Amino acid sequence: MNDGPAAGRGHAVVRRRSAVAALVAAAALGLATGRFLLPPPPGATTHPAASALATPGGSVPTSESSASGSATPTGATGPVTAANLLGPAAFGPDVDPGRIHVTDRYGDGSYANAACTGEKTLIQTLGGRGAHFRGLMTSTRTSPDDPTVAAERDGQVARETVAETRSPSLAQNAADRLLLEQVPCQESTPGHWVYGRTTTVRLAPDVAANWMGSYQGDLNTTGTAPEGKEPCGGVAVLRSGSHYGVLEVDACLGTAAMDRVVRTALSQL
Repeated sequence: MNDGPAAGRGHAVVRRRSAVAALVAAAALGLATGRFLLPPPPGATTHPAASALATPGGSVPTSESSASGSATPTGATGPVTAANLLGPAAFGPDVDPGRIHVTDRYGDGSYANAACTGEKTLIQTLGGRGAHFRGLMTSTRTSPDDPTVAAERDGQVARETVAETRSPSLAQNAADRLLLEQVPCQESTPGHWVYGRTTTVRLAPDVAANWMGSYQGDLNTTGTAPEGKEPCGGVAVLRSGSHYGVLEVDACLGTAAMDRVVRTALSQL
C-alpha cells in the first residue's frame, strides 16, 4: 500500500535479540543528526561513508521552549492517567475539536509503528506491561479489533500510546528504541510514502520529543522526503521523566501544526 502509513495493522515481525543492543547504541548518534541509519548485521562490512550518519541538506533543527517567563516543565513521575493523554482541543483550528470523538483502552496492541518496519505490538517490541491507548476520530465507527482505530482510514485524526517505567533512564531507553522502529521509513522506493527528517522538541532536559512528517508517494521522487515541502501529518516519540509514548497524527497537518500538537502532547505527558 503506497498511499500512506498503515494505522496499526499487519503481521508481527520477529527480530534477533542481538540486534536490540546495536539499535539502542545507534540512537545516540541518530538523535544528533536527524536521519538514522541502522547498523549493519553482525559480520557485515560498511564503507566508511555509509556510517557517517549525514543528513542531506544540513542538520535537523532542534526546537527549544521559548515562552519567556514560563515555568520550566519537569519530568513526569508516577503512573500515567487520562490527564497525560492528548485531547481534541490540541487539533483546533485545523480540525474542529467538536467533531473529534475519543476512545480509550489499556492493554497491548499496535502502537503507530509503520508497515515498512514490520508491525508489532508494544510488548513484542519492549516487553513489560501494557500501555494506555487513545484514539481521536471524527467517526464513531471503530475497528472491531481495536476501539481506538477508526473503521474508515479518513476518520482517524490521531492515535496515542503512553506508558510509564520505573525510572527516567528506562523511559529514555524505551523512547530511543521506539524512535528507531520508525527509522527505515525515512527511505523508500520513489512513489511510496516516506517519513521526513527527525525534528527534536525539547522543553526540559528530560522532557523531549522527536517527530517526523509524513509525505505521500507522489512527493517521493528520490527515495527520501522532498526538501522544502510540507508534510501531511506524521509520527512522534515522546518522553517526559519516567513516561514515554508514541503519537501518530493521521490528520493532514503541516510543519507548524505538527510542532504545536507535539508540544502540547509533550507538555501533558
